[in-house]
Amino acid sequence: MKKQTVITTDAPGEASSIALLLENYYFKGIHDGDLIALQQVYFPGALVFGDVKGVPYFKTLDQYFEGVRNRKSPKETGTAFKGEIIAIDIVNSIAVAEVMVKMYDFHYHEYLSFHNMEGQWKIVNKMLTDITI
Repeated sequence: MKKQTVITTDAPGEASSIALLLENYYFKGIHDGDLIALQQVYFPGALVFGDVKGVPYFKTLDQYFEGVRNRKSPKETGTAFKGEIIAIDIVNSIAVAEVMVKMYDFHYHEYLSFHNMEGQWKIVNKMLTDITI
């Protein structure tokens, strides 16, 4: 069952801001292996939790960036990549974006927690799981 993109918010323009961050920095950074783009969207103390192929996954942001730095990106390998926004939910200065990322042999279902700090949305937590499609 495919979900439709749903945006629930008390600030419609803010959802557009988060969507642009996801498209222009988050998905692009993952696809290209561009750490500068990823650093634009992540809060420095962000943590990454989840499971990959059933194995628990936990990384600090530095560890996550190190993995991105040391892998060949989908762009470099010519591998198919797709980033899709499923939903964005905003209440005041907090938000959650539900996204899907397909890369290599993985189909990641992710929840990205955002916080608006000094007028800028930043990912403060990433949760992911690799699903079978």
